Amino acid sequence: MYDIIIIGAGPAGLTAGIYAKRAQKDVLVIEKSTFGGQITHSPRIENYPGFSVLSGIELADKLVEQALNLGVEIELDEVVGISGKLGDFSVKCASNEYKAKTVIIATGSKHRTLGIEREEQFTGEGISYCAVCDGAFYKDKEVAVIGGGNSALQEAVMLSDICKKVTVCQNLDFFTGESSLVDDLKAKSNVRLVLGVTVQKILGDKEFEGVVLSGADGQNELKCDGIFVAIGQEPENEPFKEVAPLDDRGYIISGEDCTVLTEGIFIAGDCRTKNIRQITTATADGAVAALSACNKLKGM
Repeated sequence: MYDIIIIGAGPAGLTAGIYAKRAQKDVLVIEKSTFGGQITHSPRIENYPGFSVLSGIELADKLVEQALNLGVEIELDEVVGISGKLGDFSVKCASNEYKAKTVIIATGSKHRTLGIEREEQFTGEGISYCAVCDGAFYKDKEVAVIGGGNSALQEAVMLSDICKKVTVCQNLDFFTGESSLVDDLKAKSNVRLVLGVTVQKILGDKEFEGVVLSGADGQNELKCDGIFVAIGQEPENEPFKEVAPLDDRGYIISGEDCTVLTEGIFIAGDCRTKNIRQITTATADGAVAALSACNKLKGM
């Protein structure tokens, strides 16, 4: 019986583990794939306090090392469900089952990908999923934003102040984002809006050189230094819907207190409803969730 089981070993989950273990709790972190989560896809991180620059893998390694040195247990397994109540939760995995008094869900979310050949190869080397994270690397260069919702349009506005040229590519014949954002982009001389096109393939062998777009007029090459894919994110919260209600996009409904209706279950990081998804907000959630779980244990 663990005091706290944490599901997910990204920045939120590992931070929660560090805080909980420093509070002298028995802690297990369960991760199904990659320690560090989405940050491991970032070749350079320049907005994390205390480090001028480091890679996502370096930050993930530091977080894991710190957690292990404190005595946090980490298991590789896939959680398929949670049942029980405060003081007696069962966390069911693909190959085992664990018991805990409290649970922190920190499964994050993943960026929707284009699903084209060599996309993974060029991730971080011409393909990015976060303009806030990587936009500065393309200062005075030419880029494309793939997507037409609010997130894509907001990223395009931001990039237009940094980059030499921004091409926004939307697969529909209209933008689904706010009309005010579209108007802002139309007013910018270095922005081009292209509707009714999809990305078919990547140009370049060893280095990213652009993409091939397909539309009603056939296929055309778009030469650019990089693309920002902004076609949404996908949380993986389906196994937890019985204990943590989801919104219509699949995110766990929770505020800044990182709690849900089920007593003893806490939520941290990108898997919950929130406006800003960054490493710093994930680690903040991890601290809040861990300390809340520790306070809950005191009252038992």
